[in-house]
Amino acid sequence: MTTTGFHSHDHSACIAENLAVVDARCEDKGLKLTPVRRRVLEILLAQHRAMGAYDILDKLSAEGLGSQPPVVYRALDFLVRNGFAHRIEGLNAFVACSQPGESHAPAFLICRSCEAVSEAASDPKRGTLGRAASTAGFVIENAVVEARGLCPRCAQGVEG
Repeated sequence: MTTTGFHSHDHSACIAENLAVVDARCEDKGLKLTPVRRRVLEILLAQHRAMGAYDILDKLSAEGLGSQPPVVYRALDFLVRNGFAHRIEGLNAFVACSQPGESHAPAFLICRSCEAVSEAASDPKRGTLGRAASTAGFVIENAVVEARGLCPRCAQGVEG
């Protein structure tokens, strides 16, 4: 898994590829990607940063796709439940998944300056956390890893 949120890339291709994967997964699983759900995903994909539900709702409302909070929360619930987006616990916000629909345990690298978010590979059942859980006889079912710091661009500004 790469950390595209912090590096230059073809953003249009990034969005198109993600939407194509989500479309295919929805078709394969018999899921309905409604226009509102799709638009919420597009809004998240347009950024490589976490967005709050009300920020997304403002965009939907401006486009005539809904002005009530349940509209966005239902769409976000669908996207998160099906692995197309993630909730960033520490920010109470959401970000598009960089590997939509695939089973994985992401870690989130969050820039405290520009608020860019990058998704990185993580395996909470291994490493220090996994060993501590094993020693305690604890079985990890879910772990959310969020690291805050500076992305390369912002770190360069601090150093330079």
